[in-house]
Amino acid sequence: MRASERPNIILIMTDNQPADMLGCYGNPEVSTPHLDKMASEGLIFENAYCPNAMCSPSRASVWTGRMPCQHGVHTWLDDRQMENWPAAWNAIEEFDTLPEILKRNGYATAMIGKYHLGMLDAPQNGIDHWITMARGHTLDFYGNQMRVNDKTFVHEGHSVDFFTDKAVEYIGERAAAPDDPFLLMLPYNGPYGHWPSIKGPAQNRFWLQYQDMPMNSVPREAINKAAIDCYEMNKSFHPQGKGGPDFSALLQIPNDLTSLRNYYSQMSVVDDGVGRVFAALEAGGLDENTIVIFTADHGFSLGHHGFWGHGQATWPSNGFRVAYNIPLLIWSRRLLSEGPRSVYVSSTDLYATLLAYLGMTGDVDMTGVPSRDFGVFLYGDADPWDDAVVIEQEETRIIRTPEWSYFKRFKGSDAYPLEDELYDLSKDPDERVNLSGNPAQADIETALSAKIDAYFAAYADARFDLWKGGAVKSNSSRPWLWKDAWGEDWAPVT
Repeated sequence: MRASERPNIILIMTDNQPADMLGCYGNPEVSTPHLDKMASEGLIFENAYCPNAMCSPSRASVWTGRMPCQHGVHTWLDDRQMENWPAAWNAIEEFDTLPEILKRNGYATAMIGKYHLGMLDAPQNGIDHWITMARGHTLDFYGNQMRVNDKTFVHEGHSVDFFTDKAVEYIGERAAAPDDPFLLMLPYNGPYGHWPSIKGPAQNRFWLQYQDMPMNSVPREAINKAAIDCYEMNKSFHPQGKGGPDFSALLQIPNDLTSLRNYYSQMSVVDDGVGRVFAALEAGGLDENTIVIFTADHGFSLGHHGFWGHGQATWPSNGFRVAYNIPLLIWSRRLLSEGPRSVYVSSTDLYATLLAYLGMTGDVDMTGVPSRDFGVFLYGDADPWDDAVVIEQEETRIIRTPEWSYFKRFKGSDAYPLEDELYDLSKDPDERVNLSGNPAQADIETALSAKIDAYFAAYADARFDLWKGGAVKSNSSRPWLWKDAWGEDWAPVT
């Protein structure tokens, strides 16, 4: 593909959003007209999954095409650890990232939104135009300190609207040079879904739509014992305060209708922003040569299976669909066909897919990179594909196929014995009956276990392979386990 033919790329990513949280994925209560329109005019992937149900590792995987056991970011980068990070520390500095590759090939690059992959005061990873929050996670949608290239200031309004404003400005500027392609990474910090940001009635303009919503789209379930166990472990091993999370909130939010309605309203703020981005593309005459991708960093349980939030909100981490199944919409006026795709893909696969589509794989060393090119599915049905995704959540490794979901647990700790889980999705799509250890499923469990082992044997970097004594970058969510397995000297690295 000649440089003059290369399309602009806009990669929009939300923070903490399951696929179920869009009208186009079947949710009748959330209002997302712009994203529903994007889906109707483009492609909707029904079985897209993240490689890890935490923000920083999943983002690192999209930017690098690698798994946590390769890039070393295994959980959210804790803002409380920033004082221990080296100056200008970048958690994925050693890897060839999407923006760096596109920049080498003539693209202007912008990142407007949540970064959460290292220090935030200066551009990272080949980004020319740098706009982000001054912290990784969201405590409030209002009154946030923002960094715009070399300036820092407090923005009193809604952070999602701020990022949309800046994205619209950037698109307007790029319209003045329509022959010069650009990459805009627009990772919103909404709908988010944690206290205090969604505690109580929302302040945003969409609250009135939701304040009396019955919220029948979310099941009411009792708190899962594994969520309580996780809270007790976190309380014992993770310090509170200093702007860190209040883990008790994870046991209080499930079934709290006001918080659910607040969360839904934040999704509508995001949807409104996406609509404004499309309007800016059309106004600038850029819609004919732009590919827009919409996804989320990871899924999110809203009380499903009795827990709130991430896959690691239980002890041990779970692999249930809602915490990993993410939206993935791809839109272009002239390059793509329309309709749903049922193929199983990972957000990690975006790396290889975009590079192959743009003809840039010859510029990149893909040795040992597990990212797969699913570009053939952009045009319709395709040849046979390995219809499986692999997920890594510190002590839990997961493989999902159309028929099975298998959670394999780390067995190297005497103090914390962990059990595997196996679910027959053809008979038990909601993953309620654990068949692990059942003689009738012994062959399939053995085969899935072997497939997980082969995958990590092929791709894991010994430096960051936790199951073989490797470390994490910055911080772990399970320090108690790794110290028991590998000794008290085990520690994160930066």
